[in-house]
Amino acid sequence: MRYDYLVVGAGLFGAVFAQQCKAAGKTVLVIDKRANIAGNVYTEEVEGINVHVYGAHIFHTNNKQVWDYVNQFAEFNRFTNSPVANYKGELYSLPFNMYTFNKMWGVVTPEQAAAKIEEQRAAAGITEPKNLEEQAISLVGTDIYEKLVKGYTEKQWGRDCKELPAFIIQRLPVRLTFDNNYFNALYQGIPMGGYTKMVANMLEGIEVRLNTDYLKNKAELDALADKVVYTGAIDAYFDYQLGTLEYRSVRFETEVLDIPNFQGNAAVNYTDRETPWTRIIEHKWFEFGTQSKTVISREYSSEWSKGDEPYYPVNDERNGALYLRYKELAQREKNVIFGGRLGEYKYYDMDAVIASALALSEAELFRQEKLL
Repeated sequence: MRYDYLVVGAGLFGAVFAQQCKAAGKTVLVIDKRANIAGNVYTEEVEGINVHVYGAHIFHTNNKQVWDYVNQFAEFNRFTNSPVANYKGELYSLPFNMYTFNKMWGVVTPEQAAAKIEEQRAAAGITEPKNLEEQAISLVGTDIYEKLVKGYTEKQWGRDCKELPAFIIQRLPVRLTFDNNYFNALYQGIPMGGYTKMVANMLEGIEVRLNTDYLKNKAELDALADKVVYTGAIDAYFDYQLGTLEYRSVRFETEVLDIPNFQGNAAVNYTDRETPWTRIIEHKWFEFGTQSKTVISREYSSEWSKGDEPYYPVNDERNGALYLRYKELAQREKNVIFGGRLGEYKYYDMDAVIASALALSEAELFRQEKLL
């Protein structure tokens, strides 16, 4: 059988693109080299708990179009991301808010907190932040930077904060209120029953082939469809001919514990440099679990090498320039659409992935309609 579209990757971008094509009457084949659908949002049930196998994924958006779209395929609960920071046994609220400032400095009013941050910013003498360290100090002051930002960030990126660009931390939420809602998005929650169920609903009625490596069988698979939607790594598609784009990777140690509650929160970040993991996720709290057991995952950030799962693009000057060269090659590929986190070498939140897939599929289907 010949298909209108071959979608490479059954993650969020691929699933949305495929669903839109099928809804428009197109024939679609979705393939994935993994043994499961849903890409990095894959959830697996363990002891009645939906475990986020590739790390915590909390859906949040201000985009009503995206929110309405995903609600066709899942019912979302009211989960609000309110992580806790653990610095050598001291617990602080994230995002940085009045609870954090009170614990750190003993201040009780927003005016006192703002004055303390301003005092530390002025003492540091930073006017134009040149790196992540200076950016963080200009936002939250020296004390919070040293305890709650520096160690965590250096573990996450494997680099000194002075070597990291300022823009990485521009989204650092700082609140002079007691609001513990990290994202502060209009719409947020976790799909009840897990993300895998949501993606399966998106792919309903679409042929999916798992354990299928596109790049190892490219010629044979390309022959099956008029057009390819590729969501894998863009440099891998071109066999790394211009060089390798860099990523950070994440390793997980997951265990089932015969207790009902390990840490009392979905996410606890360990912000000191000495603790080897960056955070511990307790999965049951994403869905307000009442199970008698619990499942936790320790996350370890690591350098990426070929064969590892790529998580975070290293968006420095070298990698940005290299990606643009690969993008030029991609634009010359006839009948191939590159999309998603790996295809566009971009750190995407889930709602942005979905918005991108909706926009690209709409443009593609409109183009096809004009050709008829």
